[in-house]
Amino acid sequence: MAKIKYQTPSGMHDILSEDYAYYEKVYEIVNDIARFYGFGRIQTPVLEDAALFEKSTGATTDIVEKQMFTLKTKGGDELALRPEFTPGIARAYVQHGMLNMPQPVKLYTYGPLFRYEHPQAGRFRQFHQVDFEVFGEESPAIDAEIIQIFYAILKELKFSHLIIEVNSIGDSQCRPYYKKLLANYLRPRANSLCADCRRRMRQNPLRMLDCKEEKCQRIKAQAPQIIDHLCDSCKAHFKSLLEFLDEADLPYHLDPYLVRGLDYYTKTVFEIFSDRTVQVVDEQGEIVQRSALVGGGRYDNLLKILGGKEIAASGAAAGVERIMAIMKDRGTLAMEEAKPRVFLAQLGDLPKKKSLKILEEFRRAKISVAESLGRDSLRTQLGRADKLGAEYTIILGQKEVLENAVVVRKMETGEQETVKMENLVDELKKRLKR
Repeated sequence: MAKIKYQTPSGMHDILSEDYAYYEKVYEIVNDIARFYGFGRIQTPVLEDAALFEKSTGATTDIVEKQMFTLKTKGGDELALRPEFTPGIARAYVQHGMLNMPQPVKLYTYGPLFRYEHPQAGRFRQFHQVDFEVFGEESPAIDAEIIQIFYAILKELKFSHLIIEVNSIGDSQCRPYYKKLLANYLRPRANSLCADCRRRMRQNPLRMLDCKEEKCQRIKAQAPQIIDHLCDSCKAHFKSLLEFLDEADLPYHLDPYLVRGLDYYTKTVFEIFSDRTVQVVDEQGEIVQRSALVGGGRYDNLLKILGGKEIAASGAAAGVERIMAIMKDRGTLAMEEAKPRVFLAQLGDLPKKKSLKILEEFRRAKISVAESLGRDSLRTQLGRADKLGAEYTIILGQKEVLENAVVVRKMETGEQETVKMENLVDELKKRLKR
């Protein structure tokens, strides 16, 4: 009988140790910047009510229509693996009464998300994002701060030639008029649109502006621009945002057709690209779109949609795998693996048993140590210490255990010295400091 071979599901992948350094580097920088800007960490469930995303993200969005992993529990509950972070964090803000906390409330998170879409370069069914959200502040200064935070994260990760694409999509006062204007423009050109955009034209014509099909791009290029039809309030908000970006020396480009693909956005929308942004490739190997590293904007109506009060909010998310792909493409490691400065070699059963206590003492003293507890040959262990680049090797044999001492060997010169066990940590600290 042939042996059954199990593999990861399509579009999902294991994170092996050589890749984990990249994730850790991204999250290390995210944590540092989040703390500096006063953001608190939140973690929402991987499973949420499917209706949460249908109501907030939008029933006609690609995420809800095509990409959600849904399931029905034995009790009849309709649940979905989270396809994005924002609705869940907004739900938590309402559910836990964060409106009663000092405003604004700043929250951030990172972790896995799930979307059922065709796996291709730069897109996975399980992927990771970094997400920052701010609730309870309507000033465009918060939009600018969110943009600056993600720009800073990418710069700390050694990204260069970043560009911020920014636009305003208005609000409930001015957007309905623009939608009618856009629908009137698209109607006589409907036969030239892709099938998705013909459907979008009836349900939400703004979604057509997010289409990446070439024939739709040509029609979009001549479409009326929403920025010409903003109400006074939205116009003032957008003008102020651009002034904040100018003062912060953040390089931006006004894209009058940027809308993002989610229904809850109001006013500010933005995306950040690198000149080395990963391209999405189709089955024929052709580039079909440029993928943003970061995307976000303002969503002042979302909390009300979820049953709360009308609370101003702004946020954004970054795709970790897309960031990692560029870091790898550059040919540089995200972080240098910490090389152990000390190697612990032991010979025999009793020294092995003593080694665990020594290792823990080194850990508490914050001295990086490598070991090979399964090996007996001193020659083999010294060879491993040399390969790892250890500066010192501690040799613990039967004789040393009985004398409550160790041999400290300087790897560069081969010089050896016997040191009492109780003085070992202090002695190594002195040597490593020198």
